[in-house]
Amino acid sequence: MQRSTIRIWFLVHKWTSIVCTAFLLMLCVTGLPLIFHHEIDELTEGEASFGMPGVGSSGEAPGLRPLDEMLAKALAARPGEVPVFMAFDNDQPSMTITTAPRPDSPAEEMTIQNFDRSTGAAHGETADDGVMHFILQLHTDMFLGLPGMLFLGLMGLLFVIAIVSGVVLYAPFMKKLDFGTLRTSRSTRLKWLDYHNLLGIVALAWMTVVGATGVINALATPIFRYWQMTELAEMTKAYAGKGAVPPSRYGSIDKAMAAARREIPGNNPQFIAFPGGAFSSQHHYAVFFQGDTPLTERLLTAVLVDAETGDFTDAAPMPWYAKALALSQPLHFGDYGGLPLKLLWAALTLFTMIVLGSGLYLWLGKRRSGTDALVREVESGGDLVPAE
Repeated sequence: MQRSTIRIWFLVHKWTSIVCTAFLLMLCVTGLPLIFHHEIDELTEGEASFGMPGVGSSGEAPGLRPLDEMLAKALAARPGEVPVFMAFDNDQPSMTITTAPRPDSPAEEMTIQNFDRSTGAAHGETADDGVMHFILQLHTDMFLGLPGMLFLGLMGLLFVIAIVSGVVLYAPFMKKLDFGTLRTSRSTRLKWLDYHNLLGIVALAWMTVVGATGVINALATPIFRYWQMTELAEMTKAYAGKGAVPPSRYGSIDKAMAAARREIPGNNPQFIAFPGGAFSSQHHYAVFFQGDTPLTERLLTAVLVDAETGDFTDAAPMPWYAKALALSQPLHFGDYGGLPLKLLWAALTLFTMIVLGSGLYLWLGKRRSGTDALVREVESGGDLVPAE
């Protein structure tokens, strides 16, 4: 590789890393507990036990209370509010109902109530003011809403560029060295340079995956808005020009669910989005079904049912960009393989923190050196790293 090419890649790696490092360290620190959020929630809040199965793919299990009854209980507990979401657990008869002052209310104005469909009993509201909620908000958008999400998505993109440029520089740097070489007997700076390179290349695939999925997750709001304007608008074009269905005219949820199940047999209902929200139209219940395998349970099919009449309107799988979002969310936190995968995710997060910290240390220690000297350092495989 020519020196001029190395120089360009070095500058790309340097400045993308400098800009994103502080935010990436924050994301790693907050991401560690979020990897184990299910386990932490069980330890701190306990886990309700149920003696019967959940909704399932073959129809409503015997003994479950009607959805209309559960919705009435939720609205009675929050007078003046309207339903936004109704979500199900297919393994046990627990469910959540989200209400808000308006169908399009922001998330901070929503209330999530927990219910047992086998008894109709309320299990309280989901708290949104605990430590884990604070950590999640900091990790997701730094309490800045969509601008914060998009900013962190940009930091994730810079991180991916820094990874790619680091790999390009790794080849000339290691041409005289065996893989895994750690020159601990020489200068402190050279030792940390070797640690930086080794841990970076070991965690390369993981850092790339987590960085890329983080960028996709940051685009969740624009992705669903685009889905509403394109595929969803096409599915509901017969309703164009009609006014929104007011909550007072919402029809039976049980009738809508039955109509949706007839169109998508053998799938599990995951949640219902009510009219006017980000996941539905102004006129429909959107019933989202998931598959019954670890992969297909992440890939949703939307069934639109007229909210007034309960009649089926249309059904379609989520478009490719929404599928990418659905698959990236659990992959980002290692939610695919149980505790062993989460432990691996945690270890690689610690590796990444060391890579970021050592990179910051190396930059602070070589600011007095000119770019040409640092490029020669890469060409030499670290032989020209000055002693400290």
